This record gives sequence, C-alpha cells and structure tokens, in this order.
Amino acid sequence: MRVEPVWRSADSLGQALHLLRMSGVFYGRSEFTAPWGIELPVWPNCVMFHFVTEGPCWLEVEGTGGQWLSSGDLALVPHGTGHLLTSGPGERTTKLTDLPRELVSERYEILRHGGGGPATTVICGAVRFDDPAARQLIGLLPQVIRIGRTDSPQGDWIDATLRFIAAEAKQLRPGGDTVITRLADILVIQAIRSWIEADPAARTGWLGALQDPRIGPAIAMIHRDPAHPWTLATLAAEAAMSRSAFAARFTALVGEPAMAYLTRWRMHIAQTTLEQEDLTLNDLATRLGYQSEAAFSRAFKRVIGTPPGAHRRTH
Repeated sequence: MRVEPVWRSADSLGQALHLLRMSGVFYGRSEFTAPWGIELPVWPNCVMFHFVTEGPCWLEVEGTGGQWLSSGDLALVPHGTGHLLTSGPGERTTKLTDLPRELVSERYEILRHGGGGPATTVICGAVRFDDPAARQLIGLLPQVIRIGRTDSPQGDWIDATLRFIAAEAKQLRPGGDTVITRLADILVIQAIRSWIEADPAARTGWLGALQDPRIGPAIAMIHRDPAHPWTLATLAAEAAMSRSAFAARFTALVGEPAMAYLTRWRMHIAQTTLEQEDLTLNDLATRLGYQSEAAFSRAFKRVIGTPPGAHRRTH
C-alpha cells in the first residue's frame, strides 16, 4: 500500500513533539526561607524544571549567568546541567544531596531549608527522555528556558498543571505515577512550544527543517518508518521534488545529506534499543531495515564509534 505523499502531511514539528514521551525521575516541593541556597547536581540525559509558586528565587546555570524567577515562573534546565537555586546572587549554597528531605512516595519528596526569613516555595522535577527524536530536539534547546506567567497566555494553565502534579504525588492514588508522567509531558512540551514560538533560533537547523513544508514531512516519514527502504529518489518523489533539488534543500536545512540522516537516525534508535531491550543483534538489524547483522554492525560502529555488542555491555 502506497504511503500518501509527505507534502500532504501536516505539522511535522508537532509529530516530533508527540515523541517527547518521558519517564519521571522525581518530583518534589521545596519550601525555603531566606537566606537559603542549594546546589543541584548534574543529571545526565534529564530535563529539570522549577516552578515558583511563592516568593522570589535566583537561578544560576553555569555559562548563562543568573536570573530572577518570580511566583508563576517556570524554568527548564534542558541538559541536566548542574545549577544553583538561591535566595539571591552570591548566597552560600548546600548540596542537594546533603539536605534532609521528607520522602512522601518513591517519586515525590518535600525539602525544607533556610534561615527563617521570607518564604519561597518551588515545585521541582526531573524527567528523562528516551526516544531519539526527543534527544535530538532536547539537544537543540538553550541552557535555560524561562516562561513567565505574564509571557504566556497559558500561565494559569501551567500553574494548575503543576498543582495537579503535586496533588497526585501526595495522594498516591492508583495510576498516580502515570498521571504525573503524562502531565509532565504536557508541561515540558508547552514550555518548549513557547520557546519555539518566541526564539528565532528555533527556525534554523533541524527545527527549521521540521517546519519546512517539503523537507519537514520527509523527516517525519523517516521517523515514523525508519526500516522502510528509503532512497534519495523515493524521498524526493514523496516530497514532489526533483532528486537534485530535494538533496540540496535537505542538506542545506538539516546540515547533512538525507541518506546520512537516515542512517544516523536508525543508529540512534539502535542505541536506545540496546540500552533498554534484550533483543538479538540480528532481530534489531531486521527491525531497522538491514538485510544482515554484519551490515547493521558496520553502520553502528561507523556512526556511534563502538560495535553494538560493546555498547550494550557498557550500558
């Protein structure tokens, strides 16, 4: 059965955002009284968020300087970078791991810290992305994304979502973890959407290519069916472009040729699968459209730098 031409497919960027399914690492409420300061550790492959529900807070991420957050502000630290939350610039900090915390559930805790002065309350969370499309998108985000309540018409909605997450975590009703994770999906996606709408940098490179009416749907087709025997000719035909025009436009927007992108995308999927599933290399090769395990292994080592078996053992 023939796939409909990709140029008829709508919202390729939306399809990429749809793949931003995540797993929660932890959520918590932090109750601070000035003066206070905490140092959050590096958290690889995670996006951390902080939502201020009361009082001011100073956020400082290495390499970006610092900025004030006020009640109603949401800040994302997309790359798991270590950072500081304090009652003001230059305040003395204590490592998060050195502070006592009240464990409410396996995923939710309450932290109380400070010197007894004016209060600040922050809902914090860390979520992890596993899908290759999610990793690709997260890798393009800036070091910090700040969404102020006054900056977005969704401010009240974000506030309600965070409060719902906190309520679910404390009540521990059946299915609560699933509800929390899905709400976090929506929350982080909304913040990323706000950044994409506001920042010109989101209209260049891979993100810009996703929004291109010809190249974006072609990328989406690769994402949806990476095992399909795509060729430059078939992708160009589906985009209703000549082969040469498609190749030039794809490379100009994405930064690499279409077939190189296809191979790299397959290898990112292979990485995730090797880390999470007990699948034979032959079955994985078949799943990704390779005719033999040897051909798959050569491609994996060329793109990732190590053989697939070694990658699995390492991770």
